[in-house]
Amino acid sequence: MLIFPYTFLLFIHFNANAENTLCQMMGDTKYPLLSKDGDITIGGVFAINKREMLPSFEFTKRPQLLSCSSVNLRDFRLAQIMIFTIEEINRSGTLLPNVSIGYRIYDTCGSRLSSMSATMAVMNDQEFAILDKCNGKTPIHAIIGESESSATVILSRTTGPFKIPVISPSATCECLSNRKDYPSFFRTIASDYHQSRALALMVKHLGWSWVGAVNSDTDYGNNGMSIFLKIAQEEGICVEYTVKFYRTEPEKLQKVVNTIKKGTAKVIVAFISFVEMGLLIDQLSIQNITGLQLVGVEAWITSKIYITPNSFHVMGGSLGFAVRKIDIEGFLEYVIKAFWNTAFPCSERYGNYSQKAVSCSRYQDLLALKNYSEDVLEQRYASNVYKAVYAVANSLHSLLKCKEKEGCDKGLTIQPQQVVEALKKVNFSIKMGDRVWFDSTGGAVAQYEVVNWQQDSDGSFQFKAVGYYDASLPPDKRLVLNLKNIIWAGGHLQKPRSVCSESCPPGTRKAVQKGRPVCCYDCILCADGEISNETDSNNCMQCPGEFWSNAEKNKCVLKTVEFLSFTEVMGIVLVFFSLFGVGITVLVTGLFYSKKDTPIVKANNSELSFLLLFSLTLCFLCSLTFIGRPTEWSCMLRHTAFGITFVLCISCVLGKTLVVLMAFKATLPGSNVMKWFGPVQQRLSVLAFTLIQVLICVLWLTISPPFPYKNMKYYKEKIILECNLGSTVGFWAVLGYISVLALLCFILAFLARKLPDNFNEAKFITFSMLIFCAVWITFIPAYVSSPGKFTVAVEIFAILASSFGLLLCIFAPKCYIILFKPEQNTKQHLMGKTQTKSY
Repeated sequence: MLIFPYTFLLFIHFNANAENTLCQMMGDTKYPLLSKDGDITIGGVFAINKREMLPSFEFTKRPQLLSCSSVNLRDFRLAQIMIFTIEEINRSGTLLPNVSIGYRIYDTCGSRLSSMSATMAVMNDQEFAILDKCNGKTPIHAIIGESESSATVILSRTTGPFKIPVISPSATCECLSNRKDYPSFFRTIASDYHQSRALALMVKHLGWSWVGAVNSDTDYGNNGMSIFLKIAQEEGICVEYTVKFYRTEPEKLQKVVNTIKKGTAKVIVAFISFVEMGLLIDQLSIQNITGLQLVGVEAWITSKIYITPNSFHVMGGSLGFAVRKIDIEGFLEYVIKAFWNTAFPCSERYGNYSQKAVSCSRYQDLLALKNYSEDVLEQRYASNVYKAVYAVANSLHSLLKCKEKEGCDKGLTIQPQQVVEALKKVNFSIKMGDRVWFDSTGGAVAQYEVVNWQQDSDGSFQFKAVGYYDASLPPDKRLVLNLKNIIWAGGHLQKPRSVCSESCPPGTRKAVQKGRPVCCYDCILCADGEISNETDSNNCMQCPGEFWSNAEKNKCVLKTVEFLSFTEVMGIVLVFFSLFGVGITVLVTGLFYSKKDTPIVKANNSELSFLLLFSLTLCFLCSLTFIGRPTEWSCMLRHTAFGITFVLCISCVLGKTLVVLMAFKATLPGSNVMKWFGPVQQRLSVLAFTLIQVLICVLWLTISPPFPYKNMKYYKEKIILECNLGSTVGFWAVLGYISVLALLCFILAFLARKLPDNFNEAKFITFSMLIFCAVWITFIPAYVSSPGKFTVAVEIFAILASSFGLLLCIFAPKCYIILFKPEQNTKQHLMGKTQTKSY
């Protein structure tokens, strides 16, 4: 338990003597690769070499300094432009008139281990005198670097507690926008939030909904891809696979290549850093994976070193966003001559290296580039370093209270924290015309060129600008692409398609395939009555009530209106039989009228016979009211006319039946029944029976009459134009009354069928009523179950069948005798027989 008090006392002791602590360098000093003394020093941290060689760790001697090889030309140019800009400012007498800027540039070798070592070195003096005390101050006022996001994260986290401003020309990770974690970080390039968003918008704009995604397993790649995937999902873009690898993981790289080979996506979004992209291109070339449209980012899309005859057959047609190219006046000449004569250590030694002389062996790889300058005009990050150095110089200008003629106040002590605050306020223009300022996250405005890998007719390769993205413009104007100038993957002029499923044409809807992304779907034909009038519709729309979908299911058309018309075959047939019935009835009437004085006409109540024939004519004619387009008047007429004419008809038949019965009753001794059923009583009975039906119809029409109705329930695809009954009670009352009279007539005729007579009319009335009742009994289920116009046809058929039944059963036997057996049409024949066969 005593360890805690002792620890506490020891902490107090060290804290009390901190100011007396001597500074002591542990291990060998890491010297800058390029340096120059000045009144104010700016640090530079770049991956000038990209391959690190680790010493052996045998623990038998002190570890040696890490050595590097394989020049990273891009970062070497960044170091050169930094020196060029500092020299330009030093020569100028306007910005910092009497203050010289020095620099110390360290090489990180593209390694996180070396990056940490370089960061610690740039923050400390190179050598310490024996009596020097640690004062917690750094000789560096600002640091330019690094070029990669992951290394910049290490740099910014290390320098953050000391409030040393870090300005990166190319670290684009959105993670660095967090001011809480990186309060002193700035960059002269836009955050990857904008580039990731631009990538998703470009993929969407080009109609690619099915893409593969590959990224570096670094802060840069992981954060950039994360933003892209989020925005892609919002834009309806599906990602078939997402794979990543790091430069030191060859097995993961191989897995990435295998995934790309197996994938069906024709478009690959490569959010990959410079070094990893070189490794991927090598593998794609080795395995000859062609025909893929690569969409890239600023880290590699304009890397001249990667566009070679060997790689172009794989990468040709690549499309991506690049930092805007700005030519810096005088830089090309500086790279060729001045740098090697003045700033390169092996050309002219300068600086205080008390412990170690400069060894030119470490510069051998750089010396090989002395006469090479073909890449200078393609260096798009050079202007970002140029802006960064000028941003530091402008902030120092304000802090040192510089005036053009009076110079700067060199007596002022500038702390790094002051430079941080001054950088937040800078707002100036450089000689190329661009304005430099930092937003609230320490970043710059997002402005990109869209470049395309193309080959000229002479066989040379180039990065051709085919559009731009400017985040400062309104959303609908930010991305502009000139599709005519783009050469697509494989040298094709036609844009490749990359979709999981082909577009669903109008008339269909998308149905997502189970367990697969939303971009993978089946095209399902819209259901009847539904349409989709656009491509890739998610849902089908229901047509309005009176409309129906056409055969292609892409348009709503008016439903077919169905009713029994005079022009269709069924209507023509029914009209024919109706008129045929009228014609037969008229012929019978004419025959009876011509033979009205003959015994067979007189014997069967000629007055009721003529009235019956008249009512049958009306029955045949009333069937015509059921044909044609229903209207208010036709609907009221057809049912009432049918009801009244049939009651008139049945009343006549009932009257004839009663006459037969009463006639035989009157032959009995002492019977005077015929005086109660003479011609007047017969007329009154027919009138009374008919008036009852008229009264029922009047009540029906008054309370709830029939009316035309568009029935859209029975058939979904068409409208049945029919007569709604209005009051179903009224309709069934009309039919019920007819049925009662018919049943009564049938019973009476059946009772009178065996009465002695040479021509007993009751037998034929029985047959006619039997047919009548059978027709209307079968009519009821047929009427209820028949759809549309067939309902009307059934009703007409019932009217015609019962009318023909009455006409034929009652009048056909009489007409037969009149026409073919005139010898039987005599009074003697009618009275001569006393016995007849019963039916």
